[in-house]
Amino acid sequence: MPAAAAAEGFHRLRGSAPEGVWSAPGRVNLIGEHTDYNGGLALPIALPQRTYAAVRLRDDGHLRVSSDVAGGDVVDVAVADITPDLPGGWASYVAGVWWAVHRSGQDVPGADVHLVSDVPVGAGLSSSAALECCVAASLSDLLGLGLLEHDDGRARLAAWCQEAENVIAGAPTGGMDQAISMRAIEAHAALLDCRSGGVEQVPFDLTARALALLVVDTRAEHALVDGQYAARRRSCERAAASLGVATLRDVPVTGLDDALARLGDAVTRARVRHVVTEIDRVTRCVTALRAGDVDEVGRLFVASHTSLRDDYEVSCRELDLAVDTALDQGALGARMTGGGFGGSAIALVRSDDVERVSAAVTEAFNRAGLREPGCFAVTAGPAAGRDA
Repeated sequence: MPAAAAAEGFHRLRGSAPEGVWSAPGRVNLIGEHTDYNGGLALPIALPQRTYAAVRLRDDGHLRVSSDVAGGDVVDVAVADITPDLPGGWASYVAGVWWAVHRSGQDVPGADVHLVSDVPVGAGLSSSAALECCVAASLSDLLGLGLLEHDDGRARLAAWCQEAENVIAGAPTGGMDQAISMRAIEAHAALLDCRSGGVEQVPFDLTARALALLVVDTRAEHALVDGQYAARRRSCERAAASLGVATLRDVPVTGLDDALARLGDAVTRARVRHVVTEIDRVTRCVTALRAGDVDEVGRLFVASHTSLRDDYEVSCRELDLAVDTALDQGALGARMTGGGFGGSAIALVRSDDVERVSAAVTEAFNRAGLREPGCFAVTAGPAAGRDA
């Protein structure tokens, strides 16, 4: 069990047991991509794959972090010294949470932290938010904050984790990933209103309909700190300013043509067209899910991918191949998921077709001379919490 492995790894490196083990899920977004930082809507689910943190507080003000994924080396930084440059690398996602909680006014001690994860890294499945949220959950419990006990508290933890990622890790992401990792409910998708911070739970149980959500980890290089993600965000912010609105959420789909006519260049118009139509697709997808109209859900998946590929230009060869192959094999719908530029795709398939579609995608990648993808079906899992 991963929780036991985290505790065992902690004991191996520190010579004694942790105070507890906490975990948080990765996420896959059903629809609503690049809408979060535009004040829009998104519809993610929490994955069954999770990151586990074995934690024990220290009284010397030092944060000492290790991970099985990173080979067991210990990164040591004084809590008072945490900056966007220190400690750097993967440990900045952990240190950033300590920084954000301290910045909120809490008295934050040091800690020993050991991490174990089965969330695929670099797959666009929010391994970073899972990392942040499991250590934030541990701080809530160990400091007696009680924030895991109610949704408002979980929203506060999610906000700290987003701040950690934006400021200390240097990734200008929206808050969708942290929100779902902290606020998910098993067997539900979360309709996130990224303007109000509200969450509405939407039943998402495909098994009852003999369907499955297939994730294809393309294993293409995936990074959100290389400037492409930030460039898209800046483009949207400039467009909103030009249109005289706070965010692109304020542009209704019925007024899209008028808004586009007021923008000066084709690239900006394309970016805005994606965001506005994608927010509308989220609303329509929720309606379709509640009505049991899975064919419409599939059509919306395809329309979303087309928009991300053509208007937002965040797809890539591997993502397009995964989507096209799944559709050719009879998937009801397929789309890239996550920030793009690599990462994962999802496909809505019949349960009996999971192995066949997976094999077809793998064969298509082999024929194209690409790295073999990872294919696995997922269900909607629970939020961050204590495991041991």
